[in-house]
Amino acid sequence: MFRPKVPTNPTPTGVVIPPTVEPTALVRPTPAPAPVAQSSTRPAVQLTPGTALALVGGGTAVVLVVGAVVVSMFLAVAISGMSVAVCAVVLRSLLASGRTHR
Repeated sequence: MFRPKVPTNPTPTGVVIPPTVEPTALVRPTPAPAPVAQSSTRPAVQLTPGTALALVGGGTAVVLVVGAVVVSMFLAVAISGMSVAVCAVVLRSLLASGRTHR
């Protein structure tokens, strides 16, 4: 059931029979027609000065917005770190002063 079935090929005889070639009349090949460039059904994109200016303005706006978001995230992390550090210093001083007054 799980044994592969290998097809058996007949042993080659070593005799090669060449195909028969019948002589035919000499036919000159006709030259192939020149390829014709196909016109595209898609309209070509043409950038006018107005659209180029709009693209540059849009790209600049995207860069400025992404930059503002990244800078605000860095500032939020920095402010949070500073507030945690200030809270740690205040708690440390409160705990230290509580031990010395007893």
